Amino acid sequence: ALTVRFITRRFIGDYDPTLEMIYRHVAVIDGEMVHFEILDTAGQEEDSLQIEEKIKWGDGFAVVYSVTDRCSFDEVMRLCFLINHLHASPKRGAAAEQPPVVIVGNKKDLQFDRMVSTQDGENLSKALKIPFYEIS
Repeated sequence: ALTVRFITRRFIGDYDPTLEMIYRHVAVIDGEMVHFEILDTAGQEEDSLQIEEKIKWGDGFAVVYSVTDRCSFDEVMRLCFLINHLHASPKRGAAAEQPPVVIVGNKKDLQFDRMVSTQDGENLSKALKIPFYEIS
């Protein structure tokens, strides 16, 4: 839903989170045309090889969890470490830079269903030295 909103500037309420899609989009950022290829994962990879291949494909990452789902938050640290490990691999070259990564807590508007506090997200962000945003 976040990817569709980024591309279309509209919120799509009827969205199937189990579909994996690649979106292509062009945007002007700081006066420059930027071509995006966004892999919107279904987040249901069954084995670590699937996850690793997707991480190797990416040049930047938004690691998104739901503030209403503690299990999704618990996956954030593992995914961030995996991103760091795979992009620091010798196969990528000695001078390889770490890709940009942000942690995003989604569904901020669902306060009554919240299972992950804003403080939890901020603490993880500080521990990993990765920017954190909470959105809805």
